[in-house]
Amino acid sequence: MGLRVSEIERPQVGWFNELADFLGPAYLRNAFTYGTRQEVDFLIEALGLEVGMQVLDLGCGPGRHALELARRGLHVHGIDLSSAFIDLARAAAHAEGLGATFAIGDVRTVAPTADFDAVICLCQGGFGLLAGTEDAELLRAFAATLRPGGRLAISAFSAYFAVRWLEANDTFELASGVNLERATLRDDHGNERDFDLWTTCFTPKELRFLATAAGLEVEAIHGVTPGDYGRRAPAFDRPELLLLATVAPLG
Repeated sequence: MGLRVSEIERPQVGWFNELADFLGPAYLRNAFTYGTRQEVDFLIEALGLEVGMQVLDLGCGPGRHALELARRGLHVHGIDLSSAFIDLARAAAHAEGLGATFAIGDVRTVAPTADFDAVICLCQGGFGLLAGTEDAELLRAFAATLRPGGRLAISAFSAYFAVRWLEANDTFELASGVNLERATLRDDHGNERDFDLWTTCFTPKELRFLATAAGLEVEAIHGVTPGDYGRRAPAFDRPELLLLATVAPLG
């Protein structure tokens, strides 16, 4: 077991971009992306999304959730730090004539516009990739983009799952909850390359405290698996936590 304390080197800001540049379209052939429709089905019901609503997808990657939401008649704006992923998302939206727009940007500096009916941040796209140092600030920034009564869905990796199923190439830092994984990835041409992957992991209690401190009203924290979102309790065999929360309406 690779369980250690305080032995993980902190990544550089934007460390994921090099990985995105390498993978390109191959990212969308990872098994965890195949359940996008099921995830969106659940989110539409759980967040009460309706045709014409404005949705902000933070850390959108190549846009798989934003594009699927746009296919259902929602207006979606996606933000990601990777220019390679944004190019893929824009090309897909253009090819299908979808009402989704995309921009290169840092989720840490998202504008507090209070314009959106819902915010999503899924698959550790913008939350959980910053080495465990800015989680509370991120949630406050995310909340500030929502209209009063707006709703939010964030997925985060479960600390319980990470420790229970720790792999030989993983190092879990107890002090920060960050898991460092050494992974071999393959690009669109079959080329392989090793990458370090940093993921901040959370307990349900931590997520609840962080969301409450950010001024959000927590509706639920579910235990989910990519492609199998549902209203289930967190569990050792469910790798992600799905936080559903609301910004309090005025008055």
